[in-house]
Amino acid sequence: MKPFTTDDLLACYRRGVFPMAESRDDQGFFIVDPELRCVFPLDRFHIPRRLKRTLRSNAFRFTVDRDFEAVIDGCAAPGPEREDTWINPDIRALYVELHRQGLAHSVETRLDGALVGGLYGVAIGGAFFGESMFSRATDASKAALVHLAARLRFGGFKLLDAQFITPHLEQFGAQTLPRRIFHALLGAALEIRGDFAALPEDTSGADLLKILS
Repeated sequence: MKPFTTDDLLACYRRGVFPMAESRDDQGFFIVDPELRCVFPLDRFHIPRRLKRTLRSNAFRFTVDRDFEAVIDGCAAPGPEREDTWINPDIRALYVELHRQGLAHSVETRLDGALVGGLYGVAIGGAFFGESMFSRATDASKAALVHLAARLRFGGFKLLDAQFITPHLEQFGAQTLPRRIFHALLGAALEIRGDFAALPEDTSGADLLKILS
């Protein structure tokens, strides 16, 4: 059987589907095409009030693409609210290689210099496909998500895909769309050239709020 490559992975994203494994110990993975797709409207991204206070305090600092492998490992590790995850070695290897090609990105949240949270995903055209996030400190993954939304909006992206809706994501204004609507939005976003690097890495939490206001 022909090996599944990063070119195959990118083709999946362009078709609106993505890979998952049953667990981090699973052999191989499968392709998912949900009937309902979770997205964040970047022009109406909502930030909860308490998180705004945290961001204004500038306690967190952010880096981008500095520690991709540590972020994906943080996302793959079990946590208090998830005993298992779907990121197995095959999936990890694909995204690490995609990162080396400049198409998979990470946002890292740091507290006193230490990595305490973050997220990763894939940027193609004007679409960003969020894959997973993790947190080791209160609000660390939420802050990374706000940074990502501001980065995408500043860089001209039109679509932030979050795959599946959860109560955690709903507080930021996430909504679900039927598959056909998502595919139409995806097709339009892929025609746009977003700039993931446009926002300066050292943008403060307070400035992120201004970008998203």
